[in-house]
This record gives sequence, C-alpha cells and structure tokens, in this order.
Amino acid sequence: MGDILGIKLSEMCAFGDGGNDLEMLREVGDGVAMKNVVPALLEVANHVTDTNDEEGVLNYIEKNIL
Repeated sequence: MGDILGIKLSEMCAFGDGGNDLEMLREVGDGVAMKNVVPALLEVANHVTDTNDEEGVLNYIEKNIL
C-alpha cells in the first residue's frame, strides 16, 4: 500500500500489542505500543499509548497526528 501511495515506511505509524507486531513496529517510522503490550515490543516501540480498552489508538492519533 505504501508503494502504491508513495509513502515510505519511515513516514508511517503503526500500533501493536503482541509478538506478531514486532517486525511491523521495528520497520515503521513511528512504532507505537499499547500499554498492555508484551515486553519485547517495548524494546522497539518509539512510544507507548493507552490500552485498546482505553481507546489508545484514537488517543494517540488525536494527540500526535491530527
């Protein structure tokens, strides 16, 4: 999708909370881990936001992207 839209990985933001999100957070420019994240993601995340139940993705977007 990034190639189609001309957006580099370094310009993307991604959110994750599990081990399957490790590579994704490592590759994007702004990797955001949820507060309830597995510990391995904290090592690669640029930021931490609230949990999914606390609307962490929405809160991060409102505070940092919009």
